[in-house]
Amino acid sequence: MEKYHEIRREYGDQGLNRQSMLADPMLQFQKWFDEVRRVEDADPTAMVLATVDQQLCPDTRVLLLKELASDGFIFYTNYHSTKGLQIANNQQGAINFYWSKCARQVRARGRLEKISYAQSEAYFKSRPRGSQLSALASQQSHVLVNRKILEDSMCALEKKYQSDNIPCPSHWGGYKLIPFSVEFFQGRNSRLHDRFHYFLKDQQWSLERLSP
Repeated sequence: MEKYHEIRREYGDQGLNRQSMLADPMLQFQKWFDEVRRVEDADPTAMVLATVDQQLCPDTRVLLLKELASDGFIFYTNYHSTKGLQIANNQQGAINFYWSKCARQVRARGRLEKISYAQSEAYFKSRPRGSQLSALASQQSHVLVNRKILEDSMCALEKKYQSDNIPCPSHWGGYKLIPFSVEFFQGRNSRLHDRFHYFLKDQQWSLERLSP
């Protein structure tokens, strides 16, 4: 097996201090994201979502943030997928954003809740037609004997809805992660990073600096 001891870099001197942090972590996230999207050239909305199964074994996957609400982070998926079933069983989850060029991370822990069908439907209608059809064609996370079955399903749906609007399926929609903990990480030289942690105390956000 290989060792990767020599793969390392310094992260720069861009610092983070308490005076620069906003009182609300969602506003702080919006501020950082606006800065990041000017620098990161691919998928700045990509995030890792962590859930747990019935045996409390953690599970992760990369997906895309689609909306930032005043009280949480919204993404969309198939409710019958592995992640959907895990969320139905345990609503606790966590997300992590990593922006390499900026040497920044944001991680949040909280409760996962379904958003309304009306909100999911509105977003579904904004998706490219191919993405709408694939939401109907794919039984996400189920065993697929071969790819032809999936492609045949897609072709059949293309013919079925050739002249019609594609309905948002009831098993597809959004979740909102409503955080109780949000951490902002700024990488710095010699691994002396800056970390600030927002946490809810008496329904109000408090802020503390963490050791790297």
